[in-house]
Order: sequence, then structure tokens, then C-alpha cells
Amino acid sequence: MKALGLFLPVLMAHGLAAHAPGLFDAAGAGQLPAVGWSGFLDMRFMADSLASLLLATALGAVIGYHPTTPRTVDTLQEADMPKVYIMYAFVGAVIGVTVREFGMVIGVVVFGIGGLIRFRTDTGSARDTGRLISVTLSGLIAGLGMPHLAVITTAFTFVMIYVFDSRPACLVKIGEIPTGRLAEAAKAYRDILEAHHCKIISERRFFGKQRLEFVFRLRRADTREALHTALCDAPADLRGDIDWELK
Repeated sequence: MKALGLFLPVLMAHGLAAHAPGLFDAAGAGQLPAVGWSGFLDMRFMADSLASLLLATALGAVIGYHPTTPRTVDTLQEADMPKVYIMYAFVGAVIGVTVREFGMVIGVVVFGIGGLIRFRTDTGSARDTGRLISVTLSGLIAGLGMPHLAVITTAFTFVMIYVFDSRPACLVKIGEIPTGRLAEAAKAYRDILEAHHCKIISERRFFGKQRLEFVFRLRRADTREALHTALCDAPADLRGDIDWELK
């Protein structure tokens, strides 16, 4: 399967070239048109590209932050999925702009890079995969002689990472809560989180295990250490063992 993932782009390129003459003429000639540094003077192209990226980001946010999404969030991965949707929508827009400029051959190149990343790189999460693809696209676009689009892509990625990671998602598990006090403990810990301006995404209660789980976003100006100290100061008769899971 890994070999198929790596060689499928080559097979597709061969098949497309056979059935669609002219589609890969630029690649067959051995050279693609390069705009170079003069591209920074093409304000119309830069404005159009930026508008496309903004539109794709907005459309991704519409899906990612659908009003019903918080109802189904139970894990950190699910809490971060809206960001992943936005990042992938942005990546798709960058590929679209590049294909529009250079032709379908670039689409196959990107498809091959995607196969290589998928089968040969262990990024650990969809969020990191999105960043890896964005960085790869920036390098590819710079190599294709479009430094202006590479700069726009990198700057856009930088801003998105800053916005997304300014309020990281956290999962805190509170176990060994005194028997019969779960509801009271939930309110006490929820009050502490809200007092620190945390955005609570989901709250789960496990009555059989006397355990609570909160998925929330940490305030920009706060730290996990300070919040941990505050949670440890919960009323003694409601206090449980605290365990953290971070993205």
C-alpha cells in the first residue's frame, strides 16, 4: 500500500498525459514559466491570491465552527478539528492558485508530495500535517519562481498558527472525587475554570468512576501551571486527583 501511494501520482501523470495532449506541455518542454522577484510588483495577482486565501479560510471556518460542533466534542483532537478544516481549506486554495498559474502538472506534483508526506512522515496529528503541507507548498512555490506567493503563503500560515495556538485546547481529568459529590465537584471546578476565563468546550461526568473531564481553551494571558494551582485549591471535601492532557 505504501508503494502504491508513492507511485500512484506517476501512474496518474502518465495516464493523463496520454489522454489529454497539451495538458503537460510545459513540463514536457522541461521548463515552467517563472515570474521571479518581479512578481512583487504584480499587485493585482497578489490581491487576487490574498482574496482567494481569505475566502477559503472563511469557508473553512463556516464548516469548522458549525453551531452543532461543540455538542459532539469529547477529545482534544475533536476540539482542534475546526482549525484543521481551516488549515486544509487554506492549503487547497494555495494549490488552486498555483495550478491556475502553472497548469495541472503542479497538481500532480502536489499529489505526489502529499503521498510522500502521508506514507513517509510521522507528524502525530492532523494539525501538524497541515503545517507540514503548508511549509512544503511554500518551498515548492518559491522553487517555481513565485517568491511573492511563497511569502504570502508563509505569512498567512504564520498568522493562522499564532491565532490558533494563542488559546490552546486542554483536557483535564479529575478523578477520585468523594462518592456522591460528583455534581457539586463539577460545579466547583467549572467555577474555577470560568473564573480564569477559560472557554469550556465540553464537560463529561463519569458517575461509576467518580471522575470529571473538561475540554477547554486556556486564556491567552494564563498558564497551565497557574490554573493547576487554582484547581488544586478546590474545596477539600470536593477535591480529586488532577491529570492533564495537552495538544
